[in-house]
Amino acid sequence: MTARTELWGAETRKAIENFPVSGERVPTAVVRWLGRIKAAAARVNGELGLLDPDRAERIARAADEVAAGMHDDQFPVDVFQTGSGTSSNMNANEVIARLAGDDVHPNDHVNMGQSSNDVFPTAVHLAAAAEVRDDLLPALERLERSLSAKAEEWRDVVKAGRTHMMDAVPVTLGQEFAGYAAQIRLGRERVLAALPRVLQVPLGGTATGTGLNTHPEFASRVHRKIHEQTGLEPREPLDRFEAQANRDALVELSGALRVLAVSLTKIANDLVLMGSGPRCGLAELQIPELQKGSSIMPGKVNPVIPEVVLQIANQVVGNDAAIAMAGSQGNFELNVRVPLIARNLLHSIKILASGSRLLAEKCVDGLVANVEVLRRYAESTPAIATALNPYIGYDRATEIVKEAVASQRTIREVALEKGVAEDVLDAALDLAAMARGESTAKKASA
Repeated sequence: MTARTELWGAETRKAIENFPVSGERVPTAVVRWLGRIKAAAARVNGELGLLDPDRAERIARAADEVAAGMHDDQFPVDVFQTGSGTSSNMNANEVIARLAGDDVHPNDHVNMGQSSNDVFPTAVHLAAAAEVRDDLLPALERLERSLSAKAEEWRDVVKAGRTHMMDAVPVTLGQEFAGYAAQIRLGRERVLAALPRVLQVPLGGTATGTGLNTHPEFASRVHRKIHEQTGLEPREPLDRFEAQANRDALVELSGALRVLAVSLTKIANDLVLMGSGPRCGLAELQIPELQKGSSIMPGKVNPVIPEVVLQIANQVVGNDAAIAMAGSQGNFELNVRVPLIARNLLHSIKILASGSRLLAEKCVDGLVANVEVLRRYAESTPAIATALNPYIGYDRATEIVKEAVASQRTIREVALEKGVAEDVLDAALDLAAMARGESTAKKASA
């Protein structure tokens, strides 16, 4: 395929030469949001009489093309570049100017009313908010629905509870999955709670937050155009110097993503443990078979989707650590670690969304409960002796547990031998009632 003509100019060429670091470009979402912002800026500057209408519209149409992804290949600058994103901002200015016509200057016209210091982080903030809205939140809703459906399906399936990885009083499989669904719902709420601050953007502050060389109505008008076009609602910051000098809102959003990663780790690990076996593990769940589990062991099935999710979670925690460090290194009027924050934050959003969909569609939806195994474990756990406490006391129940474990007999067998009445055992050892947290003392004495 023939290479396209290079649309960029001298500043982009310098950046290509100066930053041969990773071969990884600035996230495409940021590039496209630079296009959206510059299209809106050109139209606003035209309306304000700062650009002649024809030139303003040519700039805006060229920027619209960038926003639509028509020129993604024209943004070659490495993501590890100058920390303000100046190289990528100039890359956008040069490409748009070239597309708009020979009478358009990258700085004087395309960049009018802007500085890299305010426009690049604004693009990062809006890209993150859009990717959360359009990708991550729907994926989390999908996963929550899958977990909730299983919770309802298994609401009466009793199983052994476990605390400290040791036997505990019975629960239902539905209760466990309802807990997982709640984790995801709360994680989604945490992400949503961060968005109002992410949408406070520094546009209009230009170099240091003072707004030098920009019209006082510029930012608010650009905000309105972006809202009309995309549905996102950029907001004036609480303080322009705060908005320019740090990226705390992005750090906050990354922290919410880290919590999601922790939740997914808990859920995926539980699924791996419950699906372990089929003969020498817990074998409480059958995890969907998607591919061969071994190149040498015939018939082996592995929990490949939970394993993918666990790796995603590990990466998100690592991304967050780098974002926290980058966020802490703003000095005076500008944080200069923005490209790194953009890279890691958008990566976390993308892989969390993909992982959540995979977990729902390729794992949770296809889980099968081994009901007989679950019930056998529930009946076998010595912890069911807890329900005898109201009748015979903790110390006597402890003796029964110790003897049952030592002799490998059931709690019922040993309790009968120790003189506990059969009607008391029938009432106390009602597994479903235990899982509901109901006291059986009144039932036995009635």
